[in-house]
Amino acid sequence: MSARIISICNNKGGVGKTTTAHNIGAFLSALGKKTLLIDLDPQANATLALGLDPQTIESGVYHILTGGILPEEAVRKTNIFGFDFIPSSLDLAAATVELVDIKDREYLLEKALKRLSSHYDFIFIDSPPSLDILTVNSIVGAKEIIIPIQCEYFALQGLSQLLSTIDLVSNNLGRRPEFIGALLTMYDRRNRLSREIAKIIRRDFPGHVFDAVIPRNITLAEAPGKRKTILEFAPLSQGAKAYRQLAQELINRKTEP
Repeated sequence: MSARIISICNNKGGVGKTTTAHNIGAFLSALGKKTLLIDLDPQANATLALGLDPQTIESGVYHILTGGILPEEAVRKTNIFGFDFIPSSLDLAAATVELVDIKDREYLLEKALKRLSSHYDFIFIDSPPSLDILTVNSIVGAKEIIIPIQCEYFALQGLSQLLSTIDLVSNNLGRRPEFIGALLTMYDRRNRLSREIAKIIRRDFPGHVFDAVIPRNITLAEAPGKRKTILEFAPLSQGAKAYRQLAQELINRKTEP
């Protein structure tokens, strides 16, 4: 078994990236897929949402990248069977400086993932909302990329720019993950703008937009505060139904060998 390694990235914050990262992991695990989430964001929101305090982390993704521990030593279990994660910590914010002089620094995460890939069906990387060495590592280490897109006008320009950035990184570093889809988030079907943006994105990127649409849903916003995924907090909510649909789409999707 070799995991499908998927980076969830967008250089704009507040688009539902972390919400997607930990909720899709929960639903894939519930559907029988062994899943790992790597919190590569120094803000550590996924780590918090899964019940750990970033200030207390002594073995996390930072310690892997800087050579302090082996990847498997940082893996933690969630409350959902088959769903593991590697936490972020406050130290990770310093990684962009500390990694500057390390040889092949863009490939550090990729090397770590090789040790973990055979143990999982899916590995997700929650990337930072920026373009720095951590995000570059997430692109180089991934086989596939999902881009969450908030249903607003500025998202249209941002999607094209991000795809160009991914191409630039790929061309220069010899890795080319597949862009498997834009994920529409914070969608309000009562809002004309949301409907219009969704229509434009589907028109401009045919075949590269997930059928699942993540609604603007209060329970999705409340769940992290309770240190729970939406599967645990409100499994019958519209947000939960959307992430279950997304998980099923990923399972059904055929990928290149």
